[in-house]
Amino acid sequence: MSSTNLSAIGERYGTALFDLAVSGNLLDGVEADVSALQAMIADSPDLVRLLESPALSRAEQGRAVGALASSAKFSDLTCKFLGTLAHNRRLADLSGILDDFGRRLAARRGEISAEVASAVALTPAQAEAVANALKTAFGGDVSVQTVVDPGLLGGLVVKVGSRMVDSSLKTRLQHLKLAMKGVG
Repeated sequence: MSSTNLSAIGERYGTALFDLAVSGNLLDGVEADVSALQAMIADSPDLVRLLESPALSRAEQGRAVGALASSAKFSDLTCKFLGTLAHNRRLADLSGILDDFGRRLAARRGEISAEVASAVALTPAQAEAVANALKTAFGGDVSVQTVVDPGLLGGLVVKVGSRMVDSSLKTRLQHLKLAMKGVG
């Protein structure tokens, strides 16, 4: 499936979850559930395999995410939403759906969304320093989502809207390699 289709699916379901949370006055609870789910996905390769497994039936995936949601004490809306995703075979798209929900929430709050990729996980103090620097640069509240990309070797890649600042060691080495080709 193309990335355009995947983003369209994430957007469609993310919008649905966001609209249901707003109309039910459940935004804060669903936001907490979404944050918890994102952390679970980031921390558990087993959960990722469960979500992406085509070998499991809809019912098996539904029972598994139902048990997960119950043990995590997610809101009824989040539980039902996960069940719908399992029924529609869309659990593999959950990360994109949760990201879209986060973008919509940030836009509603007037926040600027930023994605910060680093070679290793940022400490809370480092993440806060990046958020403060972005707040100063963009003049508003900034919602920072951090991701780990070991391929960067070091440094950061910061994306804010259509802008990107790449200060990664990987990119610097690529530039040096290109510059060295001209020497000789």
